[in-house]
Amino acid sequence: MQTQSFDSEYNFDEIIDRENTNSLQYDLREKLFGTRNVMPMWVADMSFRTPTCVTDIIKAYADHGVLGYPIRTAGFYESLCQWNELRHQWATKTEWVSYCQGVVPALNLLVDALSKPGDGIIIQPPVYPPFAQTVRAHGRTLLENQLLQTSAGYYEIDFDDFEAKAAQARLFILCSPHNPVGRVWTRAELTRMVEICLKHKVLIISDEIHCDLVFAPAKHIPIASLSPEAANITITCVAPSKTFNIAGLATSAVIASSIEHKQAFDRVVERYHIGMGNLFGLLAFEAAYTCGAPWLDALLPYLKGNFTFFEQSVNQSLSPLKFRIPEATFLAWVDFSGLGMSDADLHRFLIDKAQLGFNQGISFGKGGDGFMRINMAYPRQLVGEAVYRLTEAVRTL
Repeated sequence: MQTQSFDSEYNFDEIIDRENTNSLQYDLREKLFGTRNVMPMWVADMSFRTPTCVTDIIKAYADHGVLGYPIRTAGFYESLCQWNELRHQWATKTEWVSYCQGVVPALNLLVDALSKPGDGIIIQPPVYPPFAQTVRAHGRTLLENQLLQTSAGYYEIDFDDFEAKAAQARLFILCSPHNPVGRVWTRAELTRMVEICLKHKVLIISDEIHCDLVFAPAKHIPIASLSPEAANITITCVAPSKTFNIAGLATSAVIASSIEHKQAFDRVVERYHIGMGNLFGLLAFEAAYTCGAPWLDALLPYLKGNFTFFEQSVNQSLSPLKFRIPEATFLAWVDFSGLGMSDADLHRFLIDKAQLGFNQGISFGKGGDGFMRINMAYPRQLVGEAVYRLTEAVRTL
């Protein structure tokens, strides 16, 4: 297969061998898929080099040779606030920001801090599996406001059902942009969700980890930025981990303008003594938000090119499949139901015949049947290899 080299000072076409590097994506293949002989396009991290402005500062501190207990400097908080202002026109204050080890840990700590056993929590499936897992793990009541899919593969919110669920809820965990369906919620959609939550006294936990991976003309709007009233009921979880491929450094932030909600979160963090942070994670967080913008600006069109290439391949040679380019994320949400297989049979078919390891759609809850989530943050040549494997496998049917 021929591929076109990407014209950029950043070489996203570079193929990096990640095997035997303690990579979750690569080195758990046998455990997850029963064989190492699959291309692992499941977990959401990229196969691109992290920006050098991030790795350089990590190397410099490693070379210093003393890796003792770290502190968070003013730069940690200021870098995030400046990023929010420049990229999302969201004026945040450093005193609103708390540290956490990751967005999923933050979701768990916030559920612990802001609700009690039995309380209702709304999620919008098909959605990132830890949402439902978090609700159940803490003994809360799961309220599912299933997204509605149009005939064109576009997802919308069932607002009548959302309001009915809000009447029973204490919390709403929003995924914005949405993983896995790739929606970037509009101002009108966000405003209506806020209005309903205000009416029913529901707090919003907004997972915005994919907020920087948005393709024009879509525009991410932090839900807390809509109004002071929206900000007062919203706790936002963000991280540079997806944006700059530093998930392994386990560093995120929680933003709450409400002193009450911030203090509730901080008390839980203090209770478990998990507030210090990782030295390299703190350094990378600040460096990424301070100097990573040029790298990201080059990455986005490359990712969009991968999606376009995949869409063309589906249209030309994989017609039983259905795929719509997402508005955000580097994750393709692909409808395989046209193959007429059960979810279990589809999973085995992709492993055995295509030698591909994808995320099963059923793990994302209601509406995930017949779907697969595919990581597209790969060099174009490897995306082409995956398309070739998939095409040849489908031809055998």
